[in-house]
Amino acid sequence: MENIRENFDILNTTVYGKPLIYFDNAATTQKPKIVVDTLTNYYTSLNSNIHRGAHYLSNMATEAYEQTRKKVQTFINAKYSHEIIFTRGTTESINLVASSFGKRYLEKGDEIIISGMEHHSNIVPWQLACEEKGASLKVIPFSDEGVLDIEVFKTLFSNKTKLVAVNHVSNTLGTINPIKEIVNYAHSMNVPVLIDGAQAISHIGVDVQEIDCDFYCFSGHKMYAPMGVGVLYGKESILNELPPYQGGGEMIKDVSFEKTTYNELPFKFEAGTPSVGDVLGLKAAIEFMETVGVCNIASHEELLLNYATNKMKEIDGIRFVGEAPNKTSVISFLIGNSHPYDVGTLLDKLGIAVRTGHHCTQPIMERYKIPGTVRASFAIYNTIDEIDEFMRALHRITPMLM
Repeated sequence: MENIRENFDILNTTVYGKPLIYFDNAATTQKPKIVVDTLTNYYTSLNSNIHRGAHYLSNMATEAYEQTRKKVQTFINAKYSHEIIFTRGTTESINLVASSFGKRYLEKGDEIIISGMEHHSNIVPWQLACEEKGASLKVIPFSDEGVLDIEVFKTLFSNKTKLVAVNHVSNTLGTINPIKEIVNYAHSMNVPVLIDGAQAISHIGVDVQEIDCDFYCFSGHKMYAPMGVGVLYGKESILNELPPYQGGGEMIKDVSFEKTTYNELPFKFEAGTPSVGDVLGLKAAIEFMETVGVCNIASHEELLLNYATNKMKEIDGIRFVGEAPNKTSVISFLIGNSHPYDVGTLLDKLGIAVRTGHHCTQPIMERYKIPGTVRASFAIYNTIDEIDEFMRALHRITPMLM
């Protein structure tokens, strides 16, 4: 563990005279040295636009960029590298599909199924598409424990259902959803499925061919990579059918004032100059995860989750929000009737970084009739000692808030 933590200089930060304990990993993970060094190296020795130049730097940058695409393909086991589309993050990936899929397939009266535990970025794009086309959303409910009602899900389908869009893991509840079952049933009804994988990609192994989803979206910054880069995986057959999301350079084959023809995959969906350095940082982040081992990351985080949950149960006044039996390393909680912001502020003064608020999941908060939660989320560099310090902090502040 010490060897892993040595890769993250920011963990040596002090906050109000206390060593930083960073439990806000569901919002963004910290970046290992290999990622920071990759960014520095790109801008100091490789900086050039890609795909468009005959000179040395452009060729080198292009090769590195396309090697990242192949690395992502292998990491999520996509069939082809051209099924990997680089975006700015999960939000842009979902918006791309909502816009292009909506233009191609949605008509008045059609329906899209989402779940009640979606992040706003997997709600609002579909609302926009529905408003434009006169379609509607149907919502899968979930239990008090934070488990989707699959039997109700199956009743939501009709001959107007055009797409299912659900998250792999809830960013607020930590629930790991049964996406394989969801995909299988949707496909039995001839309906494609988009998976928001933002909260899954750094915690559990993702195999898009085994899942058989039609789209899978994730962000680099939640898996130790830089901000500003993300991925849309889409099956070749359906990507070929969709119109471009944006127009501009790179996504064209030929342009005249009379007609434009579009480039082949993946470039049809990658208009303009990309954030090349961030894409290279994504490759470095994947290599970091592969060196540590995705299975090792999952088992370590499960250890932290179980240890912290059991310790928190010993504290009077703690209320958990989301207790699904199948979870990743996210704990949402409240202390008595205290506002989450008050809890978060007190913990911050003790050097502990957590997230407070509705976590861009206001429908979840409405479901539980609460303003928000305090969210502690763990990553590979977090330790049992940090959780023990977290428990001491909770024991200290709880009497102040009750």
